[in-house]
Amino acid sequence: MKQYLNLFDFSQPINYKTEVLSGMTVALALIPEAVAFALIAGLSPLTGLYAAFTIGLVTSILGGRPGMISGATGAIAVVIVALAKSHGVEYVFATVVLAGLIQILAGLLRLGKFIRLVPHPVMFGFVNGLALVIFLSQLDQFKMADAVGTLHWMTGTPLVTMVGLVGLTMLIIWGLPRLTKAVPSSLVAIIVVSLIAISLDIDTRTVGDIASIQGGFPPFHIPLLPFTVETLSIIFPYAAIVAGVGLIESLLTLNLIDEITNSRGWGNKECVAQGIANVTTGLLSGMGGCAMIGQSLINISSGARARLSGMVASVMLLVFIMFGASIIEKLPMAALTGVMIMVAIGTFEWASLKTFGKMPWPDVLVMVVVSGITVLLHNLALAVLVGVIFSALVYAWENAKRIRARKYVDEAGVKHYELYGPLFFGSAMAFREKFDIASDPGEVVLDFRQSRVADMSGIEALSKLTASYQQAGKVVHLKHLSADCRRLLANAASIIEVNILEDPSYNVVVDE
Repeated sequence: MKQYLNLFDFSQPINYKTEVLSGMTVALALIPEAVAFALIAGLSPLTGLYAAFTIGLVTSILGGRPGMISGATGAIAVVIVALAKSHGVEYVFATVVLAGLIQILAGLLRLGKFIRLVPHPVMFGFVNGLALVIFLSQLDQFKMADAVGTLHWMTGTPLVTMVGLVGLTMLIIWGLPRLTKAVPSSLVAIIVVSLIAISLDIDTRTVGDIASIQGGFPPFHIPLLPFTVETLSIIFPYAAIVAGVGLIESLLTLNLIDEITNSRGWGNKECVAQGIANVTTGLLSGMGGCAMIGQSLINISSGARARLSGMVASVMLLVFIMFGASIIEKLPMAALTGVMIMVAIGTFEWASLKTFGKMPWPDVLVMVVVSGITVLLHNLALAVLVGVIFSALVYAWENAKRIRARKYVDEAGVKHYELYGPLFFGSAMAFREKFDIASDPGEVVLDFRQSRVADMSGIEALSKLTASYQQAGKVVHLKHLSADCRRLLANAASIIEVNILEDPSYNVVVDE
């Protein structure tokens, strides 16, 4: 229970001023992101804002990573946009609820631990790709629509104004921490640039130019659609993808924050929290979401480490929606753009560039491929999945080449094969090629002291080898099999006959 209530765990001192100010900074940064993602999904801006509030609040209280920020995200928007266009918003709400239930189930089944299978090069690629996505998404702020609504790059005074305000924001964020860390530099930058733009009446795009954020408390709403098998068949594929994408992005963000803060989060608890949050937001007119790496990094870089910052961010976001929309809509987008560009710069793993030419080329290739898929397709789940599969295949290939056999004949005329490396699907063919059945003497010993049978392919290779020796009228002894290999052979005895010699338990002869 402690991990859920560490907001009130006084054994871990909390800087309340830092938590509150960080939360306010994050709340301001959440507004344009949530609005933009809702528009990408073809939904109303309030749908994204409600999701940011609900998901952020629930995960801040129940989540497995204090200090991590969740809300409406582009990864989820990309998944649900087709459903929103084809069936409408009610189906989106139902999909989000079902996705939340799947995430809760994943957490209860403790599937969060499988994030450990993500190799470090994939993490580098994920982070770098996401940094590039964050940066490239801000370039739209340097475009403006013409009379027919076509976007084109700014020129002249609008461009100079935008670049100047963005540059000033970035300068404050970079320079203020060198003078004082009493307040988050991002918040100071937003306030200073906003005051300059408003007081000097500078003609620049504001939050209100994107969409109005005025609204009330998220209304409770049960999705209005028929509860039938046909409906389930429509929403389930989307729900499964939303659940998978949300968990992958959340758990990878959790791992990243763990590394930055030198602490440890709880992956399975985060899965459950994300699920509860999505069920809740689906019933409160929200579009669904997951962890947000950009806002999480803003929060962490501002000094926040506890749950309070996320709670403050969510509550302040609701306050802005209900009472402060007229003020927030006056904030210049240049200030928020500058903040997000600095987030992108801070997110990018610059140390990863040093790996080129120094690390194994498959690892470098994985990193580049994952980054490329993330940037080109904006599909983090696919990028990570491709990276994991490629890394696994490379690992299997490298281990397949390590199967070796040292051969000698003892004074009794028995030939010994001392095996090295794992016997599994990748090495089974090379394993068979190590033996010369026709020329071997009548008695052969396979020594597994430095090897092990890992899977069904290994068992089958061993079965075929012993069968071949038997057909040649020769006897094979298996020596130094580990306990787990014996269990594997015993379980497979009813399917694959490893040997037909006299051993009654394992169908193999084992010499100790």
